[in-house]
Amino acid sequence: MDTTVPATDVQRVLPRDKWVKTLPQTIVASCVLLLDAEDRFLLLRYADGQPAAGLWGLPGGMLDHGEDPVGAARRELHEETGICLEGDPRFIGYDHRADVLGTGPVLDFYFHGGRLPAGQPVRRSSEHDHHGLFALAELESMPLATGLPTVTALLTAARTGTVACLREGLPG
Repeated sequence: MDTTVPATDVQRVLPRDKWVKTLPQTIVASCVLLLDAEDRFLLLRYADGQPAAGLWGLPGGMLDHGEDPVGAARRELHEETGICLEGDPRFIGYDHRADVLGTGPVLDFYFHGGRLPAGQPVRRSSEHDHHGLFALAELESMPLATGLPTVTALLTAARTGTVACLREGLPG
């Protein structure tokens, strides 16, 4: 028979503010896939001094405090390209990466922003030094921040109306 008596002065549950601080921290980002009439991707090249300098990637970036993924996608696209979306972009995928550049886990949300009109001007931010429209086959020989399997899965999702569920940039 157990004769132990529970301590009455021990708090069994952490207060919520302390408990929340024990939870894993994850960076959340949103990216936008924009295609032209020929299914070429709008990509931006990161400028010197950026963590991914020299690599090409989709417009996007980290969420601001309290921002939702759709709002971040719209904001980042506008900040990085000067392009304003008319409506909300369509969710086409997510990618969970366990560690990115030593910062820990990142959860990327991907949205399809639609088709770029012919001659759409792009006003790059200082974060990028080049932009361009590229066919999927051209990406095979380019240094990419967003890997080829990820971009391929996102293109398929955009074309078919499905959602790409990725882990470490690969379809799961």
